[in-house]
Amino acid sequence: MFPFFETITGKVLLTFGMAMVPVLELRGAIPMGVAAGLPPLAACLIAIAGNLVPVPFIILLIRHIFNFLRETRFFGPKIVALERRAHLKGRVVQKYRLLGLVVLVGVPLPGTGAWTGALVASLLDIRLRHAFPAILLGLIIAGAITTAVTMGVVHLF
Repeated sequence: MFPFFETITGKVLLTFGMAMVPVLELRGAIPMGVAAGLPPLAACLIAIAGNLVPVPFIILLIRHIFNFLRETRFFGPKIVALERRAHLKGRVVQKYRLLGLVVLVGVPLPGTGAWTGALVASLLDIRLRHAFPAILLGLIIAGAITTAVTMGVVHLF
């Protein structure tokens, strides 16, 4: 149907792009990359790279965007609810700082990951130069777990 995605470049771009999408992130990109035919390690590394792309933008810009949107009637309540959820998820991060951020990002469950980690880091005023390595380490852990689970499932079938 889409011959481009049958090429190695297409598979790489699809995996990289899927990893940048919130909620799916690396947890969805690695199984998709492996299913598309990428070697598991390649799918993992590509997904980590793709998942890292939005992190600096979120950390540096999200508070400004939230402040602007908070003033609107439509987005205001949604921003407040999102910030509340981020603060709840950020309890571990508040207590353990960077180690908490690694754990938050490294556990490959819904509601965790680089997007949530970057949002929590921004709301807790953790600077990019400190948050980025912690998020990267968390992604490496989540990538290893997701790749192992994906390969375990592949070998079952």
